[in-house]
Amino acid sequence: MSRFIMNRRSLLRAGAAAGITLAAPMHFVRGAYAQDQMSCNMPTGSNVVLGFNVPQTGPYADEGLDELKALQLAAKHLNGEGDGGMLATFSSKTLKGNGILGKKVDYVTGDTQTKSDAARDGAKRMIEKDGAVMITGGSSSGVAVAVQSLCQDMGVIFMAGLTHSNDTTGKDKRRYGFRHFFNAYQSGEALGPVLAAEYGADRRAYHLTADYTWGWTQEESMKNATEALGWETVQTVKTPVGAGDFSQYITPVLNSGADVLILNHYGGDMVNSLTQAVQFGLKDKQVNGKNFEIVVPLFSDLMAKGAGAAAQNILGSANWLWSLEDDGTKAFVQSFGAEYGFPPSQAAQTCYVQALLYADAVERAGTFFAPEVIKALEGFEFDGLGNGPTLYRAADHQCMKDCLVVRGNPDPQNEYDLLKVVQIVPRSQVDYDPSIFGGELGPDTAKQC
Repeated sequence: MSRFIMNRRSLLRAGAAAGITLAAPMHFVRGAYAQDQMSCNMPTGSNVVLGFNVPQTGPYADEGLDELKALQLAAKHLNGEGDGGMLATFSSKTLKGNGILGKKVDYVTGDTQTKSDAARDGAKRMIEKDGAVMITGGSSSGVAVAVQSLCQDMGVIFMAGLTHSNDTTGKDKRRYGFRHFFNAYQSGEALGPVLAAEYGADRRAYHLTADYTWGWTQEESMKNATEALGWETVQTVKTPVGAGDFSQYITPVLNSGADVLILNHYGGDMVNSLTQAVQFGLKDKQVNGKNFEIVVPLFSDLMAKGAGAAAQNILGSANWLWSLEDDGTKAFVQSFGAEYGFPPSQAAQTCYVQALLYADAVERAGTFFAPEVIKALEGFEFDGLGNGPTLYRAADHQCMKDCLVVRGNPDPQNEYDLLKVVQIVPRSQVDYDPSIFGGELGPDTAKQC
């Protein structure tokens, strides 16, 4: 908390006791004074601080560490270091590699541990102690919802990292929160037609589901999509995050009469549950006269690497893949590979892009004042960042873009050639009315921190 705010609050208390009223702070924004609004941590020196809050330990640590690498690379590119990456391909040309509004980009980091309380504590520290003007990162929707709510209360923009729950930009959406990653509903809409074409309409599905907001909405979305195809849902079972051993949950599948197992798991949990399902012989079974199939609705190359041969031929969906051929992807893969020696994951790409989108919005707004930056992000259309033409929808702060259906590569040519794109699903196929998930963005008045 800044000394100015502490002193001002002391003066307000003293003034109130003496019957004196102090004037509200005034801030010059776009040529007009904005009363009763105070954007948190307006930078006054030559530097600006961003908060990179990612899981460096816990079941989603692989994604988090990749995110951190990408965010550090984004800071370098924003400061004019390295080859510039996607700054050259981004359709908006406001970023010049001279920081943000001429201020050098600094950053602080934290470990969310894939725990909401730890993530909130870390973000709060970054805002109050380190002066962060924006928080980004995370690989859990539970974390994203918690940090997004905190940032709303503190008047700091949250550019969500990897979060896939419908709730993030649905019932739990917030004015100060923005998501570039796609969601569970879009996974279901993208995967459904492919599953029907490959596995037929007469299927019986068993769900194992991570027991938190992402898993719940992923299960619901996949049930809706597959039941619309004619599939029957045999059973849904919730599993704790970080369970490690999933054998007690997989054993009942064998005698359930199901011929498809849908693993609504992510990160290390998906690696463990998929590996153990294959060890139990599910991929080699025949049930109801059909080959038994396993589906991973939210797939990633990091998970495919962890699962090894078990991931081969498994269908799922993805937000992005490093092997795409567009100019933005090529630029980012080149930069990331030169920096770290391996290609980036979808978690890395979404966080890198979020950092650039925030910086670009500040440049276009001409200020770090959060309500004006929010206006610059809402309804913003762009291209050149790896996902094709994209809209940051104003109604719910959800990025609308094409989605990918992917398959575990049965014949990888190297250790990174693990997923193949089955279909690029057009944005029109995964579009939806933003009101279907409820929620309100809330006020756009910045709070004091």
